[in-house]
Amino acid sequence: MIILNENTDFPDVSQATFEGLLAIGGNLSTKRLLSAYKKGIFPWFSDDEPILWWSPDPRFVLFPEELHVSKTMKQLLKKNHFEVTINKDFKSVIERCSKTKRVGQDDTWITQDMIDAYLRLHQLGYAKSIEVWQNDQLVGGLYGIDLGNNVFCGESMFTKVSNASKVGFITFVQNSNYRLIDCQLHTNHLESLGARNISRTEFVEYL
Repeated sequence: MIILNENTDFPDVSQATFEGLLAIGGNLSTKRLLSAYKKGIFPWFSDDEPILWWSPDPRFVLFPEELHVSKTMKQLLKKNHFEVTINKDFKSVIERCSKTKRVGQDDTWITQDMIDAYLRLHQLGYAKSIEVWQNDQLVGGLYGIDLGNNVFCGESMFTKVSNASKVGFITFVQNSNYRLIDCQLHTNHLESLGARNISRTEFVEYL
């Protein structure tokens, strides 16, 4: 693990700690963020911490062909209770993700600096949002990074109505051409949809 300055490049991901922490510091410039994602690295830190860069091993991912859709979700999808869009309101999605309370977390890791940085990525076409609407109200969504290499790096999701974000995620995966969806770290929610661990080495090979 190293401390980054404005010009320091990331070390090889094999130098990450057991927990996956690779580097500290640097900035959230577009150049720095794109360099990170291309190498299998992502920022994750709280408002009172320096910027922390992670590359965990194993890596939690979803192969689209392994997507698991339960009978209940299939029935819900057929009813068309929700409308799913892409890049219709990125700003609202990331802001609502930042306000979502997470189990075991006292505050958000999506700080205002993070929001500003990902808005810049969105304006350049790298960051995508998936919105879920019900009665013209935004009730769920997710966002992530698309580097143009057939890998989508998911960042965060939120839901205001039961199953809304799940509908958005499933619809997005089923209608995409990605070879791999990066989920970063294990969650029971994504495991239920078919996500699983692969080695960091294998993940970097996909990148």
